[in-house]
Amino acid sequence: MSGERKLGRGVAIVGAGMSNFGMFPDKDSKDLFAEAFLELMDSVDKGLDPRDIQAVWIGNFSNDFFVHQAHWGPIIADLTGLAPRAVTRTEGACASSTLAVRDGIMAIASGMYDIVLAGGVEEMSKRTTEEVTEGLALATSPYEGAAGFTFPGVFGALANAYFHKYGANREHLMNVTIKSHENAPLNPKAQFKQTIRDLMEARKEKARQKGLPVPDWSDEKEALFDPSFNPPVAWPMHLFDCCPISDGASCVLLVAEELARSFTDDPVYIVGFGQGSGRGLHACPSLTSFEANRQAAAEAYGMSGLKPKDIQFAEVHDCFSIAELIHIEDLGFFGEGEAYKAVAEGETRREGRMPINTSGGLKCKGHPVGATGVAQMYEVWKQLRGEAGERQIPGRELRFGATQNLGGTGGTCTFTIFERR
Repeated sequence: MSGERKLGRGVAIVGAGMSNFGMFPDKDSKDLFAEAFLELMDSVDKGLDPRDIQAVWIGNFSNDFFVHQAHWGPIIADLTGLAPRAVTRTEGACASSTLAVRDGIMAIASGMYDIVLAGGVEEMSKRTTEEVTEGLALATSPYEGAAGFTFPGVFGALANAYFHKYGANREHLMNVTIKSHENAPLNPKAQFKQTIRDLMEARKEKARQKGLPVPDWSDEKEALFDPSFNPPVAWPMHLFDCCPISDGASCVLLVAEELARSFTDDPVYIVGFGQGSGRGLHACPSLTSFEANRQAAAEAYGMSGLKPKDIQFAEVHDCFSIAELIHIEDLGFFGEGEAYKAVAEGETRREGRMPINTSGGLKCKGHPVGATGVAQMYEVWKQLRGEAGERQIPGRELRFGATQNLGGTGGTCTFTIFERR
């Protein structure tokens, strides 16, 4: 059967929470999820009795590998006092927590439950960089992993294809990086709260203190072109093109639409949701687009009745700088081969026509993979409700926002549209 998919029952977010993101040697996954859950409890304007939560979905990619502990569903249920309610772990690589929300949406839309908790958690910092790279490579296709084609190499290949096809270059990726580093200092939960200029000045001061030659970079791009400041990782990906290793947790409270205003006078409604799957890169029809993105976007736009021009801002999965450019083209915000020009012209800045990743994105906010999708939703929730503080999108009344979450090398992609009424 074909045709647009519709929910049988509306679903809204009435509470949201997120831990600080970063590398925390003194915190474990339970500590991080507790932070997020306690904030969620406080965020429900008219109060929440946790006993009213009927079921739980938790996204986690690979704590099995990172901390040698699996079966995180009941661990989180016990932590939050929600045992013996039904709890399910979802796994879709970096899209794991969005899939938790998807399952919660369908459970409510089906009439099985009215109130559910959905979230995610990941604890990555207890492993070395090499070990984390190995763990993340479990989300590649078997062909990619066997060839040693880890994520920096994959996205380096995509960047080269994009450069060749559209005439972009490394300087255009730097525009993405600089913008992300300008947004993140306005986000108190972000892992990296420094602009590129802040980092340049810190490097200069360190050189002075050690009696070493002081760099004389004139601007951010001159520093980013300097391999001593921004070393190569997998050409053309350099250090500042890549997201960090992170720990963190996030969660949202989903309720049936008809119940939403008993929790808050300002709910955020989920009006469109789509998910797509992709092939290994060797079989992809294009290296400058993710077919799973386009499938997910088509489903979400069809469900919501909206078009790309209706979306006012978005959080997208910028695990690498090139990914942001590809995603915002796949979602229809910009034409093919036009995103790098739009970023250069400032269109994706907070004050631009189409703000992208006001949170700082995965690049600077951090990327604890199992928590990322719901953390994106947390940012949209904050922006739509006018609660984003210094990073609030200025000069407009926000009604529609969206999140795009990618898992693996494009094997899982999701797109979710939110509305404030």
